[in-house]
Amino acid sequence: MKEKASPLIWPGEAKRRRIQYEKKSPLKEHWWGFSFFSCLEQNDAKANFMKGIENMHFIDKAEIMDEDGIRRALVRIAHEIVERNKGLDDVVLVGIRRRGVPLANRLAEILKDSENVEVPVGELDITLYRDDLTLKFEQPRVGRTYLPFDVTGKKVVLVDDVLYTGRTIRAALDAIMDHGRPQSIQLAVLIDRGHREIPIRADYVGKNVPTSRREEVHVRLSEIDGIDQVTISEEVKDD
Repeated sequence: MKEKASPLIWPGEAKRRRIQYEKKSPLKEHWWGFSFFSCLEQNDAKANFMKGIENMHFIDKAEIMDEDGIRRALVRIAHEIVERNKGLDDVVLVGIRRRGVPLANRLAEILKDSENVEVPVGELDITLYRDDLTLKFEQPRVGRTYLPFDVTGKKVVLVDDVLYTGRTIRAALDAIMDHGRPQSIQLAVLIDRGHREIPIRADYVGKNVPTSRREEVHVRLSEIDGIDQVTISEEVKDD
């Protein structure tokens, strides 16, 4: 029996769900959860954010994983997924755009080769669920969410490249729950760099990499970047 695809959620509806409405005040005029004063505050915050990064760039200082290292990490994660779930019944993989998607597809290929089971793979765009949407994006580019299965009752394994503050994963959880009620949600990441701001922990980790907040972890994958590589770069500000 063919499974029903998840219903399409209009982007405006997703954004509306994400907005946390401000407490009412006689000095604030609200329209769809926004106020004139909060818009001014957001514009000031956005200006400060852009000013802080306009003279900043990053220089690679170390390679922490090469093509073979990435492959070995994914093979180990795939085996751990099978062991934890006692097989692959009701398991689906959902890659978080962008680089979580090719990683999810690679995991599906590894599972097919090792377990002779085709695990369904979906794509999740979390742009409109981000809590920094109004700070970082003048005109946010919304990508495709493609879930060719109903997530209700499934063991959903979210796949992403780097786990950092946890805010991307929080947004992904909200997005998934808008599509149904999974039996469970698990998280697989290639790199965990620490510095959590939200109490989120990965179930499967390719490599734990201690970093400072001045450093960036760059995951490059052949499907997008033409090369398989993970590097640490350091922030450099121009004079």
